[in-house]
Amino acid sequence: MKLVFAGTPEVAVPALDALLASGRHEVAAVVTRPDAPAGRGRRLVASPVAERAEEAGIEVLKPVRPRDPEFLERLREIAPDCCPVVAYGALLPRVALDIPAHGWVNLHFSLLPAWRGAAPVQHAIMAGDEITGASTFLIEEGLDSGPVYGTVTEEIRPTDTSGDLLTRLAFAGSGLLAATMDGIEDGTLKAVPQPAEGVTLAPKITVEDAQVEWATPALRVDRVVRGCTPAPGAWTVFRGERLKLIQVRPVPERTDLAPAALSVGKNDVHVGTASYAVELLWVQAQGKRPMKAADWARGVRIGEGETLGA
Repeated sequence: MKLVFAGTPEVAVPALDALLASGRHEVAAVVTRPDAPAGRGRRLVASPVAERAEEAGIEVLKPVRPRDPEFLERLREIAPDCCPVVAYGALLPRVALDIPAHGWVNLHFSLLPAWRGAAPVQHAIMAGDEITGASTFLIEEGLDSGPVYGTVTEEIRPTDTSGDLLTRLAFAGSGLLAATMDGIEDGTLKAVPQPAEGVTLAPKITVEDAQVEWATPALRVDRVVRGCTPAPGAWTVFRGERLKLIQVRPVPERTDLAPAALSVGKNDVHVGTASYAVELLWVQAQGKRPMKAADWARGVRIGEGETLGA
Protein backbone atom coordinates (compact mmCIF):
# COMPACT_ATOMS: atom_id res chain seq x y z
CA MET A 1 0.00 0.00 0.00
CA LYS A 2 0.96 3.61 -0.40
CA LEU A 3 1.23 5.13 3.06
CA VAL A 4 1.52 8.59 4.58
CA PHE A 5 2.92 8.23 8.09
CA ALA A 6 1.94 10.75 10.79
CA GLY A 7 4.03 11.12 13.94
CA THR A 8 6.19 13.58 15.85
CA PRO A 9 8.28 12.48 18.89
CA GLU A 10 11.09 9.96 19.25
CA VAL A 11 8.65 7.27 20.36
CA ALA A 12 7.14 7.28 16.84
CA VAL A 13 10.44 6.61 15.05
CA PRO A 14 10.55 2.81 15.59
CA ALA A 15 7.15 2.47 13.87
CA LEU A 16 8.33 4.56 10.91
CA ASP A 17 11.46 2.40 10.68
CA ALA A 18 9.37 -0.78 10.75
CA LEU A 19 7.23 0.43 7.86
CA LEU A 20 10.28 1.51 5.86
CA ALA A 21 11.82 -1.93 6.40
CA SER A 22 8.66 -3.95 5.71
CA GLY A 23 9.25 -4.31 1.97
CA ARG A 24 5.50 -4.41 1.34
CA HIS A 25 4.54 -0.76 1.62
CA GLU A 26 5.64 2.56 0.17
CA VAL A 27 5.95 5.39 2.69
CA ALA A 28 5.26 8.23 0.26
CA ALA A 29 5.38 11.07 2.82
CA VAL A 30 5.46 11.88 6.51
CA VAL A 31 3.20 14.31 8.37
CA THR A 32 4.62 15.84 11.55
CA ARG A 33 4.25 18.88 13.76
CA PRO A 34 6.02 22.10 12.71
CA ASP A 35 9.56 22.79 13.91
CA ALA A 36 9.55 23.90 17.55
CA PRO A 37 11.97 26.00 19.65
CA ALA A 38 14.32 23.94 21.82
CA GLY A 39 17.41 24.36 23.99
CA ARG A 40 18.77 27.46 25.65
CA GLY A 41 18.96 29.34 22.38
CA ARG A 42 15.34 28.43 21.58
CA ARG A 43 16.25 27.76 17.97
CA LEU A 44 13.73 25.94 15.81
CA VAL A 45 14.33 22.20 15.69
CA ALA A 46 12.65 19.58 13.48
CA SER A 47 10.81 16.72 15.16
CA PRO A 48 12.55 13.33 15.49
CA VAL A 49 10.15 11.90 12.90
CA ALA A 50 10.94 14.72 10.47
CA GLU A 51 14.67 14.13 10.91
CA ARG A 52 14.31 10.40 10.27
CA ALA A 53 12.16 10.98 7.20
CA GLU A 54 14.66 13.44 5.76
CA GLU A 55 17.45 10.88 6.30
CA ALA A 56 15.36 8.38 4.31
CA GLY A 57 14.65 10.90 1.54
CA ILE A 58 10.92 11.04 2.22
CA GLU A 59 8.76 14.12 1.66
CA VAL A 60 7.91 15.84 4.96
CA LEU A 61 4.67 17.76 5.48
CA LYS A 62 4.47 20.13 8.46
CA PRO A 63 1.01 21.73 8.49
CA VAL A 64 0.29 24.18 11.28
CA ARG A 65 -3.17 22.60 11.35
CA PRO A 66 -4.26 19.39 9.60
CA ARG A 67 -7.24 21.25 8.14
CA ASP A 68 -5.00 23.71 6.24
CA PRO A 69 -6.15 23.70 2.57
CA GLU A 70 -2.59 23.38 1.22
CA PHE A 71 -1.96 20.28 3.30
CA LEU A 72 -5.27 18.66 2.38
CA GLU A 73 -4.65 19.31 -1.30
CA ARG A 74 -1.18 17.74 -1.13
CA LEU A 75 -2.59 14.73 0.71
CA ARG A 76 -5.18 14.27 -2.05
CA GLU A 77 -2.42 14.49 -4.66
CA ILE A 78 -0.40 11.76 -2.91
CA ALA A 79 -3.58 9.66 -2.64
CA PRO A 80 -2.47 7.31 0.15
CA ASP A 81 -4.21 4.00 0.68
CA CYS A 82 -3.80 4.36 4.45
CA CYS A 83 -2.27 6.76 6.98
CA PRO A 84 -0.64 5.06 9.99
CA VAL A 85 -0.33 7.35 13.02
CA VAL A 86 1.88 7.29 16.13
CA ALA A 87 1.79 10.24 18.56
CA TYR A 88 1.19 12.85 15.88
CA GLY A 89 -0.10 15.41 18.37
CA ALA A 90 -2.91 17.17 16.51
CA LEU A 91 -6.63 16.52 16.07
CA LEU A 92 -7.49 15.23 12.59
CA PRO A 93 -10.62 16.75 11.01
CA ARG A 94 -13.18 14.65 9.18
CA VAL A 95 -12.10 16.08 5.82
CA ALA A 96 -8.61 14.64 6.37
CA LEU A 97 -9.87 11.33 7.76
CA ASP A 98 -11.89 10.73 4.58
CA ILE A 99 -8.96 11.05 2.13
CA PRO A 100 -7.17 7.65 2.43
CA ALA A 101 -9.20 4.66 1.25
CA HIS A 102 -8.46 2.71 4.43
CA GLY A 103 -8.52 5.69 6.77
CA TRP A 104 -6.02 6.66 9.46
CA VAL A 105 -4.85 3.84 11.73
CA ASN A 106 -3.44 4.83 15.11
CA LEU A 107 -0.94 2.96 17.27
CA HIS A 108 -2.03 3.74 20.83
CA PHE A 109 -0.04 2.68 23.89
CA SER A 110 -2.75 0.97 25.92
CA LEU A 111 -5.11 -1.98 25.69
CA LEU A 112 -8.20 -0.15 24.52
CA PRO A 113 -10.74 0.78 25.78
CA ALA A 114 -8.50 1.32 28.80
CA TRP A 115 -6.63 4.62 29.03
CA ARG A 116 -7.97 6.59 26.11
CA GLY A 117 -6.15 9.92 25.84
CA ALA A 118 -2.78 11.62 25.70
CA ALA A 119 -0.95 9.88 28.58
CA PRO A 120 -1.91 6.19 28.69
CA VAL A 121 1.48 4.89 29.86
CA GLN A 122 1.78 7.39 32.72
CA HIS A 123 -1.75 6.66 33.93
CA ALA A 124 -1.27 2.88 33.76
CA ILE A 125 1.78 3.10 36.04
CA MET A 126 0.18 5.59 38.40
CA ALA A 127 -2.93 3.40 38.69
CA GLY A 128 -0.84 0.38 39.63
CA ASP A 129 -1.72 -1.71 36.56
CA GLU A 130 0.34 -4.88 36.16
CA ILE A 131 -0.30 -5.37 32.43
CA THR A 132 -0.64 -2.86 29.62
CA GLY A 133 0.09 -2.95 25.90
CA ALA A 134 -0.52 -1.29 22.56
CA SER A 135 -3.48 -1.25 20.18
CA THR A 136 -4.00 -0.36 16.54
CA PHE A 137 -7.38 1.14 15.75
CA LEU A 138 -9.21 3.04 13.03
CA ILE A 139 -9.38 6.72 13.96
CA GLU A 140 -12.85 8.22 14.30
CA GLU A 141 -13.82 11.67 15.50
CA GLY A 142 -14.23 10.43 19.09
CA LEU A 143 -11.34 10.17 21.56
CA ASP A 144 -9.49 6.90 20.79
CA SER A 145 -12.88 5.23 20.37
CA GLY A 146 -12.53 3.59 16.96
CA PRO A 147 -12.65 -0.15 16.21
CA VAL A 148 -9.49 -2.11 17.05
CA TYR A 149 -7.39 -4.10 14.57
CA GLY A 150 -4.93 -5.73 16.96
CA THR A 151 -3.12 -5.59 20.30
CA VAL A 152 0.13 -6.63 21.98
CA THR A 153 0.58 -6.92 25.74
CA GLU A 154 3.45 -5.82 27.95
CA GLU A 155 4.14 -6.41 31.63
CA ILE A 156 4.64 -3.35 33.82
CA ARG A 157 7.73 -4.09 35.89
CA PRO A 158 7.94 -2.97 39.53
CA THR A 159 10.62 -0.34 38.80
CA ASP A 160 9.38 0.82 35.39
CA THR A 161 9.24 4.54 34.75
CA SER A 162 6.94 5.80 32.02
CA GLY A 163 10.04 6.35 29.91
CA ASP A 164 11.16 2.73 30.34
CA LEU A 165 7.75 1.32 29.52
CA LEU A 166 7.10 3.64 26.59
CA THR A 167 10.41 2.65 25.00
CA ARG A 168 9.47 -1.04 25.13
CA LEU A 169 5.96 -0.36 23.83
CA ALA A 170 7.33 1.73 20.96
CA PHE A 171 9.31 -1.24 19.65
CA ALA A 172 6.64 -3.85 20.35
CA GLY A 173 4.02 -1.59 18.82
CA SER A 174 6.07 -0.95 15.68
CA GLY A 175 5.73 -4.61 14.73
CA LEU A 176 2.02 -4.51 15.49
CA LEU A 177 1.52 -1.48 13.25
CA ALA A 178 3.43 -3.08 10.36
CA ALA A 179 1.41 -6.29 10.74
CA THR A 180 -1.79 -4.23 10.80
CA MET A 181 -0.86 -2.59 7.51
CA ASP A 182 -0.18 -6.05 6.03
CA GLY A 183 -3.55 -7.36 7.20
CA ILE A 184 -5.44 -4.36 5.85
CA GLU A 185 -3.71 -4.71 2.49
CA ASP A 186 -4.48 -8.40 2.02
CA GLY A 187 -7.97 -8.18 3.52
CA THR A 188 -7.37 -10.65 6.35
CA LEU A 189 -7.76 -8.12 9.17
CA LYS A 190 -11.02 -6.52 10.22
CA ALA A 191 -11.46 -3.88 12.92
CA VAL A 192 -13.59 -4.92 15.89
CA PRO A 193 -15.65 -2.32 17.83
CA GLN A 194 -14.38 -1.55 21.32
CA PRO A 195 -16.51 -2.84 24.21
CA ALA A 196 -18.61 -0.29 26.04
CA GLU A 197 -17.32 -1.54 29.39
CA GLY A 198 -13.86 -0.85 30.77
CA VAL A 199 -13.38 2.65 29.37
CA THR A 200 -10.87 4.74 31.33
CA LEU A 201 -9.42 8.12 30.40
CA ALA A 202 -5.79 9.24 30.37
CA PRO A 203 -5.60 13.03 30.04
CA LYS A 204 -2.24 14.77 29.81
CA ILE A 205 -0.31 14.79 33.09
CA THR A 206 0.21 18.37 34.25
CA VAL A 207 2.96 19.73 36.47
CA GLU A 208 0.37 20.07 39.22
CA ASP A 209 -0.57 16.39 38.86
CA ALA A 210 3.10 15.48 39.37
CA GLN A 211 3.33 16.97 42.88
CA VAL A 212 3.84 14.21 45.43
CA GLU A 213 1.36 14.09 48.31
CA TRP A 214 3.12 12.64 51.34
CA ALA A 215 -0.19 11.96 53.09
CA THR A 216 -0.81 9.15 50.57
CA PRO A 217 0.60 5.60 50.93
CA ALA A 218 4.18 4.77 49.92
CA LEU A 219 3.08 2.71 46.92
CA ARG A 220 1.15 5.70 45.59
CA VAL A 221 4.19 7.97 46.03
CA ASP A 222 6.36 5.45 44.16
CA ARG A 223 3.84 5.17 41.31
CA VAL A 224 3.55 8.93 40.91
CA VAL A 225 7.33 9.30 40.75
CA ARG A 226 7.71 6.48 38.22
CA GLY A 227 4.70 7.56 36.18
CA CYS A 228 5.93 11.13 35.91
CA THR A 229 9.52 10.21 34.97
CA PRO A 230 10.93 11.57 32.73
CA ALA A 231 8.10 14.02 32.08
CA PRO A 232 6.73 16.18 33.53
CA GLY A 233 8.85 15.09 36.51
CA ALA A 234 7.55 14.37 40.01
CA TRP A 235 8.32 17.00 42.61
CA THR A 236 7.87 18.20 46.14
CA VAL A 237 8.82 21.33 48.08
CA PHE A 238 11.83 21.80 50.39
CA ARG A 239 12.46 25.12 52.12
CA GLY A 240 10.07 26.86 49.76
CA GLU A 241 11.68 25.60 46.53
CA ARG A 242 10.80 22.71 44.25
CA LEU A 243 12.76 19.51 44.59
CA LYS A 244 12.47 17.10 41.69
CA LEU A 245 12.13 13.45 42.65
CA ILE A 246 13.84 11.25 40.07
CA GLN A 247 13.86 7.89 41.84
CA VAL A 248 12.48 6.60 45.14
CA ARG A 249 12.16 3.18 46.77
CA PRO A 250 9.45 2.02 49.18
CA VAL A 251 10.83 0.84 52.55
CA PRO A 252 8.09 -1.32 54.16
CA GLU A 253 10.17 -2.04 57.28
CA ARG A 254 10.27 1.67 58.23
CA THR A 255 6.97 2.71 59.82
CA ASP A 256 8.13 5.24 62.42
CA LEU A 257 8.02 8.40 60.28
CA ALA A 258 5.05 10.75 60.04
CA PRO A 259 3.96 11.80 56.53
CA ALA A 260 6.54 14.20 54.97
CA ALA A 261 8.99 13.80 57.88
CA LEU A 262 12.64 13.50 56.86
CA SER A 263 15.17 11.10 58.32
CA VAL A 264 18.79 11.38 57.18
CA GLY A 265 21.27 8.57 57.75
CA LYS A 266 24.90 8.30 56.75
CA ASN A 267 24.05 6.99 53.28
CA ASP A 268 20.27 7.27 52.97
CA VAL A 269 17.35 9.68 53.15
CA HIS A 270 13.91 8.44 54.19
CA VAL A 271 10.57 10.29 54.01
CA GLY A 272 7.40 9.30 55.81
CA THR A 273 4.10 8.63 54.03
CA ALA A 274 0.63 7.51 55.11
CA SER A 275 1.81 3.89 55.25
CA TYR A 276 5.57 3.36 55.52
CA ALA A 277 8.64 5.30 54.43
CA VAL A 278 10.16 5.77 51.00
CA GLU A 279 13.86 6.21 50.42
CA LEU A 280 14.90 9.09 48.19
CA LEU A 281 17.49 7.74 45.74
CA TRP A 282 17.96 10.52 43.16
CA VAL A 283 16.77 14.12 43.35
CA GLN A 284 17.35 17.43 41.58
CA ALA A 285 17.19 20.77 43.35
CA GLN A 286 16.26 23.92 41.46
CA GLY A 287 19.12 25.09 39.26
CA LYS A 288 21.21 22.02 40.11
CA ARG A 289 22.13 18.80 38.36
CA PRO A 290 20.58 15.45 39.35
CA MET A 291 22.37 13.88 42.31
CA LYS A 292 22.14 11.07 44.80
CA ALA A 293 19.75 12.03 47.57
CA ALA A 294 22.33 11.34 50.29
CA ASP A 295 24.73 13.82 48.64
CA TRP A 296 21.94 16.40 48.35
CA ALA A 297 21.03 15.96 52.03
CA ARG A 298 24.63 16.44 53.16
CA GLY A 299 24.86 19.59 51.05
CA VAL A 300 21.74 21.27 52.42
CA ARG A 301 22.29 20.07 56.01
CA ILE A 302 18.78 19.03 56.88
CA GLY A 303 17.83 20.01 60.40
CA GLU A 304 15.87 18.04 62.96
CA GLY A 305 12.13 18.26 62.36
CA GLU A 306 12.35 19.46 58.74
CA THR A 307 9.79 18.09 56.31
CA LEU A 308 9.00 17.94 52.61
CA GLY A 309 5.93 19.49 51.02
CA ALA A 310 4.25 22.86 51.06
